[in-house]
Amino acid sequence: MAGAVLGAADGAAQGGPLHYPPARKSDQVDNYHGTVVHDPYRWLEDPDSPESRQWIDGENALTTAYLSRIPEREEIRQRLTALWNYPRFGPPFRKRQSGFYLFLKNDGLQNQPVLYRQRGLHARPDALLDLNALSRDGTLALSTLALSEDGALLVYGLQSSGSDWEEFRVREVASGRDRPDRLSWIKFSGASWTHDGLGFFYSRYAEPEAAGAALRDVTRFQKVYYHYLGAPQSSDRLIYERADQPDWGFGPDVTDDGRYLILNVWTGTDRRNRIYYLDLGDAAHPRFDGSIVPLLDGFDASYGLLGNDGPVFYVLTDRDAPRKRVVAIDTRAPARERWREIVPEGADVIEGAMMIHNSFVLNYLHDAHSRLVIAGLDGRVQNEVPLPALGSVTTITGEREDDEMFFAFTSFLYPTTIFRHDFVSGNTQVFKAASIAFDPGEYETEQVFYHSKDGTRIPMFLTHKKGLARDGTNPTLLYGYGGFNVNETPAFSVSTLAWLERGGIYAVPNLRGGAEYGEAWHEAGMHDKKQNVFDDCIAAAEYLIRERWTSPEHLAVAGRSNGGLLVGAVITQRPDLFGAALPGVGVLDMLRFQRFTIGWAWVTEYGSADSAAQFPYLYAYSPLHRIRPGVHYPATLITTADHDDRVVPGHSFKFAAALQAAQGGSKPVLIQIETKAGHGAGKPTSKVIEEEADRWAFLVANIGVSRAHR
Repeated sequence: MAGAVLGAADGAAQGGPLHYPPARKSDQVDNYHGTVVHDPYRWLEDPDSPESRQWIDGENALTTAYLSRIPEREEIRQRLTALWNYPRFGPPFRKRQSGFYLFLKNDGLQNQPVLYRQRGLHARPDALLDLNALSRDGTLALSTLALSEDGALLVYGLQSSGSDWEEFRVREVASGRDRPDRLSWIKFSGASWTHDGLGFFYSRYAEPEAAGAALRDVTRFQKVYYHYLGAPQSSDRLIYERADQPDWGFGPDVTDDGRYLILNVWTGTDRRNRIYYLDLGDAAHPRFDGSIVPLLDGFDASYGLLGNDGPVFYVLTDRDAPRKRVVAIDTRAPARERWREIVPEGADVIEGAMMIHNSFVLNYLHDAHSRLVIAGLDGRVQNEVPLPALGSVTTITGEREDDEMFFAFTSFLYPTTIFRHDFVSGNTQVFKAASIAFDPGEYETEQVFYHSKDGTRIPMFLTHKKGLARDGTNPTLLYGYGGFNVNETPAFSVSTLAWLERGGIYAVPNLRGGAEYGEAWHEAGMHDKKQNVFDDCIAAAEYLIRERWTSPEHLAVAGRSNGGLLVGAVITQRPDLFGAALPGVGVLDMLRFQRFTIGWAWVTEYGSADSAAQFPYLYAYSPLHRIRPGVHYPATLITTADHDDRVVPGHSFKFAAALQAAQGGSKPVLIQIETKAGHGAGKPTSKVIEEEADRWAFLVANIGVSRAHR
């Protein structure tokens, strides 16, 4: 194995050491509460300046040349293409008044999934909305989908080139024709129809004033509007705004009975929210002239409305229950001491809940894998839905009066499968299953536990070939996230299969910062406790090395977004543990993230350098500011996108320039800047395959991966 690896690395580096594009060091300095901080690559925050464009073009040319010289890359790309070429489904959704089920399907290599309609469970489906016909390069993606109460009309959102900005349109389900409605400057919003079918609620921001500002400037002052079907957006009715609260956002949702408009009031990415409501009166003739009523107005916990019986609201909350519970709140007497507990907090976390068939469907997490439980309106458990393996229930569809629900189940070796559960018979059967050219019987997933620096017990999933020798030579990818309540539960990845086939180990630890064990687990990895997340990841690497699963030269670490921050932090704190690193669209400058697009919203998770109390711990771990000249850093492939308006690419640009200048060893530091792409959502299949081929080829060249054995 070692000889083949050296050959690959040598072939990639033909022509001697890499020559990085010049990156000017400016004399930019900032004073943070008495601490002077140099920021020599500040100019790279503007991706459109001539100097930045020249640097970007040079970096992309260098990275492309490096990757194209890796002999195995084309073989990997071909195998990924073959693996990806299988039908994939989403769970159906519908309205009872309509005879149509709607669901998403990708035939295999389509850049975007197609929305299908199907009259009845067993009818032949036909395409309702195919974006592949509207976008030659596949960079137009579906986002929001919202059916009118009679199922006749569908609001759908479009995102272009990976941006978070959406345009809403309306399509007739029976005819497949679009209405003239076009709604713009929407971000972080769904759509919810009134039951008279005359329009829907949504949230939007003001149109940016300057050209190019939409991808960089901060977005604040979200407002709730009602759109009248067929009318221009300029005549939409303003329902609610808070000029005194620029950071508040609003998620509008009409209750199943059509009586109330619910506003989920959020700020940043904090799980804590508020619940307001507007009484619409008669669902068939809703009125908007009432007052918005604050029901839960403290930003003191998370609250999710599950449904209602008239004025009684059923709410999933972690108030006084870090692992969550379901309570009933009578809006006529909403004081907390009057709440009625229905589903108490248990040993496992309630990851999600819905009301279907006049029951509570509860998705529990037990050591980071799913249990699906059905309880009556009195909270008593009726049954547990059997699941096929240790894995994850990812999406559940169904409504209050339905006799059926659909759910998606997945695991590391179990392709996402759609199940139908019949509440009347109690039967659960496969509705749509994937068929992929891969034999999962040759592989296995096991869950191990290790201890972090402070003694905390951390679970980790390991997926690999059966009978793998623990001799310290196995190429291993350690993938993590650790933040924002995001749970890393077992999930199927086509790309990971190519890694497993080459003898790789795929390791996923459940780092603190997620909510796999409730809100306490999340809080242990945020603000001044963020270092716990990095310690958990470092301890995972040490465990894998100590237990002879792998060794530093064969160990890579990867993560995206907040996970990109994780990668940047661990390789600047413990570069000796890793042979390679793959930070994707990462938050890497912890002193300035809040100054761009939606970055201000992450202050609730990270804190802000604008605070004298919070600056010290941010500065202590900020990956950009931890880089030291002369250190031998692992081989690093940084990935970002020029249309990323969530984590702006300046983070990755500055980190790449600084790491290239500081690298004291011979390992490459490369950056790949995707064009016409954003943070990752809606990325076309063709781009995903090329990107994943590049990542695996980079690891082949740098940490030792054998040829595939299939």
